Amino acid sequence: MSPQHDRDRNRMARVSEVFRVFLLLGLTAFGGPVAHLGYFRTELVDKRRWLSDAAYADLVALCQFLPGPASSQVGFGLGLMRAGWPGALAAWLAFTLPSALALVLLATLASTAAGSLAALLHGLKVVAVAIIAHAVLGMARNLCPDRARASMALLAAALVLLLGGLSGQLLAIMAGALAGAVWCRHLAIPAAVAPLFGVSRGAAVVALGVFVVLLAGLPWMATLTAQPGWQILDSFYRAGALVFGGGHVVLPLLEAETVQAGHIGADAFLAGYGATQAVPGPLFTFAGFLGAEWAEGLGASGTMIWGLAGLALVAVFLPGLLLLIAVLPFWQWAGQWAGLRAVMAGANAAVVGILGAALYQPVFTSAIQSSAELVLALLCFVLLTAWKAPSWLVVLVGAGGGVLLGP
Repeated sequence: MSPQHDRDRNRMARVSEVFRVFLLLGLTAFGGPVAHLGYFRTELVDKRRWLSDAAYADLVALCQFLPGPASSQVGFGLGLMRAGWPGALAAWLAFTLPSALALVLLATLASTAAGSLAALLHGLKVVAVAIIAHAVLGMARNLCPDRARASMALLAAALVLLLGGLSGQLLAIMAGALAGAVWCRHLAIPAAVAPLFGVSRGAAVVALGVFVVLLAGLPWMATLTAQPGWQILDSFYRAGALVFGGGHVVLPLLEAETVQAGHIGADAFLAGYGATQAVPGPLFTFAGFLGAEWAEGLGASGTMIWGLAGLALVAVFLPGLLLLIAVLPFWQWAGQWAGLRAVMAGANAAVVGILGAALYQPVFTSAIQSSAELVLALLCFVLLTAWKAPSWLVVLVGAGGGVLLGP
């Protein structure tokens, strides 16, 4: 066999590995974007050693700055790092499709599905407590090893808890970055991100151009043609492009584009949101449910429902992924500067603080309502840390515990 053939086989093996890993994550990653980042870290940093904690935190910090779904952007970047462009697509597809398919299937039954899964959902929220606590502990050991960075993490957590919302998160990262520039210059911090992705500046410019053209051109096409496909592309692309913070922050934008625009009823929207909480994977897959409901409101059936749901799904994710591609080469280049690495050390410490704040609010406060639920969370945490149990097994334990404890 030729060396080229061996390289092709190795590349395909890596793409297949990425797809399998992210498909498992897409089937088991409950708890929202913060929990997803914990699952990613456990599987890809701790277990598989695809990258270091510092490199992972750099990617997380970058995605926190960009519009779009942070956990899906991180997953896309990890797939790109591991297996190039096919790996990036495989990671996104595998992580997104399980929940998207489930939500489209539930589109006509969502009003009953959300209530019937209440106990199971609550158990999965308890799992999220353990997953995030495990992630915070591991990242703190590696990214806050000294008093300066531990103090930055504490400051970030305080800002997020006291100010709340996206503004608190952005301010926390900026404060960490500024503190790092002052307090971390003396540290021997190696470059972490630069060699990982291999995105050319030409590809970055093309991605940015496509982002701008679609943001400006889709409203024009939707008005010109009055076709539901263009209208769905326009509405969901705009929602994905304008949401900062990801996750639940996209809900008011989606509500404005669907309910307020008269395409979907308020009851269906709320029922779909409830169903979204009962499935793993990114919350942005709610767009698939809304696309299916939109299509049904038009009298569509069969293939057209699935087609319009798919358009909505791609449209809401696309802007965030395009922006990530657009900034990666410059992020890599800048990451070689010692001064910027000090800034990133502070930002990484702030990410630990942000995750710690999220562990308390909203994850712990919404999941732990009784002593029995706290015991279940501690059991899941011990399974992860002491017994090194796989995440999927801990998810099953938490879900079963939630059913036993009741709603």
